[in-house]
Amino acid sequence: MSQHLSSKSPLYRLRRLILRAIPIVLLLAGAAFILLPFVWMVSLSLKPEDEIFSPVIHLLPSTPEWSNYVVAMTQTDVPRYLLNGLIVVGGILFFQIAFAVPCSYALAQRNFRAKPVLFAMVLGGLLVPFQVTAIPVFLGLAKVQLLNTYWSLILPFMPTAFGLFLFRQAISQLPSELFAAARVDGMSETEIVWRIAFPLVLPAATAFAIFSVTAHWNDLFWPMIATSDPHLATPPRGILYFRDQEAGNQVGPLMAATVIITAPLVVAFLIAQRKFTQGLATAGLKG
Repeated sequence: MSQHLSSKSPLYRLRRLILRAIPIVLLLAGAAFILLPFVWMVSLSLKPEDEIFSPVIHLLPSTPEWSNYVVAMTQTDVPRYLLNGLIVVGGILFFQIAFAVPCSYALAQRNFRAKPVLFAMVLGGLLVPFQVTAIPVFLGLAKVQLLNTYWSLILPFMPTAFGLFLFRQAISQLPSELFAAARVDGMSETEIVWRIAFPLVLPAATAFAIFSVTAHWNDLFWPMIATSDPHLATPPRGILYFRDQEAGNQVGPLMAATVIITAPLVVAFLIAQRKFTQGLATAGLKG
């Protein structure tokens, strides 16, 4: 009885409220810490030059300077950088899915002698960063004269160990009887892959697409090595040209260009966030 009364006491309720509030406060603090650079970037993109270099810090501009965005889009090559980014990340994602899904299906649903060895090689590939193989890849592309082309930005990333692993885990959770029934109905293995397996693992494909697009849209390391032509610059590479040649001390237009380049990733994630989380949940760690 005394225990029941203690649970109704104001002190007990206050303690429960504090215990519930602590995780929420920590999450909000972490989110604020992560989002602060992005909020500051948007704030600078809307400020006139005198406010940007003012010794007094104000988060909100006194008057939004929308001309910074006009300068970024009309007096620089930012639209070209965005187009290059779409071509590169779209090409990489297309070929990654085209190669990874059939290979993952074979690793998950077909039996052959070298299957454990191949899967071990895939796991080993996850441990090797791209920077390790960058020099051999660069020399190979130079040998076939593909540097300073879109192919030099796309070809090295067509094979993806992470995509193979993610799709293999997702497809391995599908019932093998489903594929056996499709074979009885006369479907070829290619039809089974694209008409049955791929639609069923679409959430995993969405999650993979978010990872792939984000990684290659923001990649600065490889574009700086493989290309020197400004007309082939991807968004991060283009920002360097913009800063060096066009912006100078014009921080406002530079930040506006950065916001424009970052915005497509934010919009894409907000649109696909439900399938993204679902794909990470369904693509489990089944062996």
